[in-house]
Amino acid sequence: SITLEEVAAVAHLSVFHFARQFKETVGTPPHQYVIARRVKRAEQLLRPETDLPLAQIAALSGFSDQSQFSHHFKRIIGVPPGQFRRTARIA
Repeated sequence: SITLEEVAAVAHLSVFHFARQFKETVGTPPHQYVIARRVKRAEQLLRPETDLPLAQIAALSGFSDQSQFSHHFKRIIGVPPGQFRRTARIA
């Protein structure tokens, strides 16, 4: 788990300046970028070839618990992880 302070220090910028530059360059704040990358990783782990429990997928994707994982997954993808998995199996 890397902190914003550590990344900003490597870039030789203040935390505020790094976050501002990051958002300007990438189009999203660093925290939202990390959440989106975690959801993308979870999306891969929910594919039909894997049969991992949702709690394990949440942990492997970097979420602190399954509830946080489900909340962010639904917010970004539009459906809960369980429904996404069922739909992926049908397709």
